[in-house]
Amino acid sequence: MFRDGDEIFIQSRDEKPLNRYFPELLEPLRATLPARCVLDGEMIIVKNHGLDFDALQLRLHPAASRVSFIRQIPASFVFFDLLCLGDRISAARRFKSGDANWSRCWFSSPPIHLTPATSDRSIAADWFRRFEGAGLDGVMAKDPAGTYEPNKRVMLKVNTNATAIA
Repeated sequence: MFRDGDEIFIQSRDEKPLNRYFPELLEPLRATLPARCVLDGEMIIVKNHGLDFDALQLRLHPAASRVSFIRQIPASFVFFDLLCLGDRISAARRFKSGDANWSRCWFSSPPIHLTPATSDRSIAADWFRRFEGAGLDGVMAKDPAGTYEPNKRVMLKVNTNATAIA
């Protein structure tokens, strides 16, 4: 997600523009984010029993008739990395929720969220258990000293469901 003044640009991992599919997020992003920033995150749709990936996919259909889904299935944005703030590129180091720059971007009211982070194993274990009940299939583990690397997976996904073939 890119913001420069009033201009907001949401794009997919493969650089496709997404503003058209998530217009309800534009005003909350303007109201919440610093005037110039670049953040990495993802859109989610939360239903009664957790996340609904199928509903999210329905929102991405190119037909204009799908715009009606916006009111029926509102989306949220969850951010996990601050890549640029003002003219300063922040990708050189990982930002933590306690950093001054993150605190300026701290949002916890729907539909905009900042993902929580911890280095406490007991807290992480609790999240892992609770997130599984919410329909999430795991948590992301990152090296706190790691850097953002465009187009690379430098995080480890810890899945709740382990399968094995005997």
